[in-house]
Amino acid sequence: MQFRNIAIIAHVDHGKTTLVDALLKQSGTFRANEKVADCAMDSNELERERGITILAKCTSIEWKGTRINIVDTPGHADFGGEVERILSMVDGVVVLVDSAEGVLPQTKFVTGKALRLGLRPIVLVNKIDRPDARPDEVLDEIFDLFVALDANEQQLDFPVLYASGRQGWADPSLEGPRKDLGPLFDLILKHVPEPTIEPGDQFRMLVTTLEYDAFLGRVLTGRILSGSVKPNSTLKGLSQDGKQVETTRVTKLLAFRGLERTGVQLAEAGDIVALAGFKTATVADTVCDLSVTEAIPSHPVDPPTLAVNFSVNDSPLAGQEGDKVTSRVIRARLLRESEGNVAIRIRENDDKDSFEVAGRGELQLGVLIEQMRREGFELSVSRPRVLFRTDPQTGQMLEPIEEVVIDVDEAYQGTVVDKLSQRRAELQEMKPSGAGKSRLVFLAPTRGLIGYHGEFLTDTRGTGVMNRIFHSYGPHRGPITGRRAGALIANGAGSAVAYALFNLEARGPLFIDPGVLVYEGMVIGEHTRENDLDVNPLKGKQLTNIRTHSHDENIRLTPPRRMTLEQAITYIEEDELVEVTPKSIRLRKQFLDPNARKRTRRQAAEA
Repeated sequence: MQFRNIAIIAHVDHGKTTLVDALLKQSGTFRANEKVADCAMDSNELERERGITILAKCTSIEWKGTRINIVDTPGHADFGGEVERILSMVDGVVVLVDSAEGVLPQTKFVTGKALRLGLRPIVLVNKIDRPDARPDEVLDEIFDLFVALDANEQQLDFPVLYASGRQGWADPSLEGPRKDLGPLFDLILKHVPEPTIEPGDQFRMLVTTLEYDAFLGRVLTGRILSGSVKPNSTLKGLSQDGKQVETTRVTKLLAFRGLERTGVQLAEAGDIVALAGFKTATVADTVCDLSVTEAIPSHPVDPPTLAVNFSVNDSPLAGQEGDKVTSRVIRARLLRESEGNVAIRIRENDDKDSFEVAGRGELQLGVLIEQMRREGFELSVSRPRVLFRTDPQTGQMLEPIEEVVIDVDEAYQGTVVDKLSQRRAELQEMKPSGAGKSRLVFLAPTRGLIGYHGEFLTDTRGTGVMNRIFHSYGPHRGPITGRRAGALIANGAGSAVAYALFNLEARGPLFIDPGVLVYEGMVIGEHTRENDLDVNPLKGKQLTNIRTHSHDENIRLTPPRRMTLEQAITYIEEDELVEVTPKSIRLRKQFLDPNARKRTRRQAAEA
């Protein structure tokens, strides 16, 4: 059988998973009466909740006697570690762009990597049925993007289709019949080359993704470069430097058929398969016959730019909501995560009770923490900090710089430019984008963007859209002011009382409801001034025998500010932690005792 291997590239929420749904349905993969969920490729619970693709997944369809393996890649740059590995498995890409929003940073990020690998793109302008669609302008933007990414002549001569993934059609022209996705299937067969098969009968495969299965153990996925493989074959794993990692027997050979991974008895060169049976081999290793001595070269992965500390939860409420609370189980879970996710790096700190977890961005680290809390873990998380580098030639300190693309109403652009300038960002481009909006492009240090998103939404009344992408390492840009407001800190343990919270509202916005358990050192609100303030949320109303209308009014509290996990992590300061449990997200001071906090501040001032 002939094969075609393609990846679909798109920015977050531009419709690639919806398009894959339509491809699966129209290719006859599902029965006519089979009930299939929307965005069927987003199988992960968090993916469905957030509407984003986190894990790269593979599916396959048959069209006119050819098996097309389709890889749904993550659109967010924080999960770029998935993208870099996946592109080495495919021979062509479909670049899908929203007909109204146009080219955005994640499209640029993944497309740049695909073009550098020499892959020839098919451009799909999606959501043509949107009332604000501007397909001609978006097509010009795509061409300009390819030129800016140093595409060669073959890559610049790309075919274009106009489509609506939700309605299930694609056409070479805007005035097409809008019937089905047949033109896209045919274009893939015509434009995407067959997989490159190296000569020789020796089986060789580069491992591109890894996952753990409770029944099969490690499952390694990749594209077969040469030869063929059967279940029970004896294979070995080679590391990137050619050293033998292990020798083992293939216990299960799996191929992708629709949304299912099914066992097969033979897999040939060019197909994408998954192997079970290996215990040590990991991502970027080569799985091959015993006679092979050279490893397949793999592509480098961009390094992490942010790090947080995961530590044991030592608050007075520890162990009441989760069942995985010790450093031993936290360490085992983090090491298991680092095996399958090459974009994350784990290091044990000197105190042995905390671990430094380095990743691409706040979203990636937030997703990992959310997964762990749903599994029953309790832990404390520090504020993200940037990973600096030193220039080996000049000795100059370098920090990660991000490209920030902002679409905002013209009335708010002055505020956005002012706030980002204070955070050491440099304005690169400002242009109108239609409908009274402007597009601003900045180069900003990652340090300055930590915790800015919530402030940005407030400044733009929730109408602004901000997209970020790692750009490069640049010279250190000097000090950046952090959160200007102090914290309201509980000075005792117990259940918060409505009467006390009502009297504290004048001090600043609160984070908790009446009846919530608090403890000494827990952050329960934001002070309107710059200093921290110890307050008593437990004080009840004094009972007297005086009854007047004014004294007996019902207490009406302002609804508390509720933070998501990512907002909480970026809100805290260096001396604060986020306590994460399966049921709660609490903010607290690193040192719960007020005397310990004073001592620490005094020592820092003397130093």
